[in-house]
Amino acid sequence: MILSWRKKRAARRAAKKQNLEVTSNMELTIPSHFRCPISLELMKDPVTLSTGITYDRDSIEKWIEAGNSICPVTNQVLRSFEPVPNHTLRMMIQDWCVEKRSYGIERIPTPRIPISSYEVSEILSGIQTAKDQQDAERCREMVLKIKELAKDSERNKRCISANGTGGVLAAAFKTFSKVPFEQNVALLEEILSALITISPLDGEAKSYLGSDSSLHCMVWFLKNGNLSGRRNSVLALIEIVSSDQQKIDELLEIGGAIEALVKLIKEPISPSTTKASLLLMYHIVSNPPSSANSKVIARLTEMELVKILLEMLVDCEKSICEKALGVLDEVCSYDEGMEKAYGNALTVPVLVKKLLRISDLATQFSVSILWKLCKNDKSEGGDVLVEALQLGAFQKLLLLLQVGSTDGTKEKTTELMKLMNVYRDRAECTDSLDFKNLKRSY
Repeated sequence: MILSWRKKRAARRAAKKQNLEVTSNMELTIPSHFRCPISLELMKDPVTLSTGITYDRDSIEKWIEAGNSICPVTNQVLRSFEPVPNHTLRMMIQDWCVEKRSYGIERIPTPRIPISSYEVSEILSGIQTAKDQQDAERCREMVLKIKELAKDSERNKRCISANGTGGVLAAAFKTFSKVPFEQNVALLEEILSALITISPLDGEAKSYLGSDSSLHCMVWFLKNGNLSGRRNSVLALIEIVSSDQQKIDELLEIGGAIEALVKLIKEPISPSTTKASLLLMYHIVSNPPSSANSKVIARLTEMELVKILLEMLVDCEKSICEKALGVLDEVCSYDEGMEKAYGNALTVPVLVKKLLRISDLATQFSVSILWKLCKNDKSEGGDVLVEALQLGAFQKLLLLLQVGSTDGTKEKTTELMKLMNVYRDRAECTDSLDFKNLKRSY
């Protein structure tokens, strides 16, 4: 009995193997009406234009997005740019794939139908109505729906953004953020998340988010929100202040804003949040020098921002390193910042270590900070210059001149080398390990 079963199984395997060998030697021809006229490949999501010609959705959308307004096959002007799904042809293609599965053809999945401008308008109308009626729960349902659609595909995101969604969502955020906004926290979190999903935001959206109530709400999220709320608040604030420097002053007038931002840098919750927090801080400290900005720098140094940045720079990834150095460079433009840098044992070792190690931008910032510290060093023995020399800064600066840099960095490098040259005979010491990863052409 067992022997008979084994023989049958062996026979089936042999037959299957023989069948595969036969089919592998046969050439598979894709029916011409299953091919996209543009890509000439098997269509995965066939759609029909107003001219009656069917294309694969991805191919025809790229054609239209390139600025073309005619049908590629007929050259007729398109009356509508909204392609209609060809369900009949798609099911025929799926059946054909199943039939030819022995050739290694996989059945194409049923595609999700992209959202249309009309559907977006309907959802936005629902959000506006819920906003006017102060119906937070209904508004939240609509916001969740549009956020999920935006995440579904890049095409959906483009369609949603192009139909004024940012302005509608930001207007709802402004309305529901008015005191007391604590009862609308769940809704406000979802709106902020949806806004970041469809970013970059347009001018109308930024205007609503830059309102007094919206700014106060986002600062509240910075201080009390969950991880997602804090991250999204920082990202939204970057969009606002990057296009309107006046909003920085308004932001800083809100109690606890600067403290919450420093805390996000000091106690990171995720790499993306740290990068966003450093970028927002850079916008704040890079304001044109003024008495008001000097007070901001003084507050930041009191909160040990210089120490936090230096400790972060000891071991961090490239993007965070560049942003942290950028902030430190701006802070060291002020006496309060330089004083804190002089008093920290990590300052010179970290800056010299970053030269020619991370990126061109990190090197530029490191040179700029060293230049400021060395130029303004009031110690009798040139403590900063001597320490930099002992750590091999002169050789790195010399190499930087040889490999090339921006004009501003080149001038600072030359001046730094002149300042260091005075102390070279008694202080210079090179660590050859600093150059082990550098490549030179001979």
